[in-house]
Amino acid sequence: MFEYHAIVLAAGEGKRMNVGENKQFVLIGKQPLIIHTLDVFNKDPWCSSITLVVSKKDKERMEEILATYKQKKDIHLTIGGAERQESVYLGLRAMEKRDTVVFVHDGARPFVSMESLHHLAEAAYHHKAALLAVPVTDTIKQRNGQSLNTLDRKTLWAAQTPQAFHFDIIFDAHKQAAQDQFLGTDDTSLVERLNIPVEIVMGSYDNMKLTTPEDLKRAQAFLKK
Repeated sequence: MFEYHAIVLAAGEGKRMNVGENKQFVLIGKQPLIIHTLDVFNKDPWCSSITLVVSKKDKERMEEILATYKQKKDIHLTIGGAERQESVYLGLRAMEKRDTVVFVHDGARPFVSMESLHHLAEAAYHHKAALLAVPVTDTIKQRNGQSLNTLDRKTLWAAQTPQAFHFDIIFDAHKQAAQDQFLGTDDTSLVERLNIPVEIVMGSYDNMKLTTPEDLKRAQAFLKK
């Protein structure tokens, strides 16, 4: 067994979802999105603890939801920042146990499998940094001014979460990024700039991120399937 701590991010406003509230509260089937996301970590014996990062204005409602949908594991709530990257850093700083592997996961990805979590944990222990990703299936075009270039699809991967790291590596990467005022697109981008290799672990196309109203329809259909 490869033990890990999970940081789940739920502090964003999710404006593109256009539901008038934090998308984490939207019902998918009979449960809020965030409960679906937390479910796999609650059930996974490899997950030792969970930090849930929320916005200050949503903290009370999130506490009510967690009380309504009883959780198997203790979940520590901490207040996030204005940007996703700041929220991760605050989540890391709130951790008490630091001699562990840390998973950073988007609260809007409710369908990651336990099998994927275990493959990721093994990779993180052996390689110190790893992420779930899937091969790109579309043809990707790169536009530079009036020039158009077709990228080699065989070299391209779509990054997912969780992304997993030894605590000291991801903490130092976030600390350095904050000092340099560098804003990355994901957590592995902060590690990459320190010249630390990141292992790719095959994810699943089912591990979708719910961002738009169309994604909600896909999620409802996935649950029915």
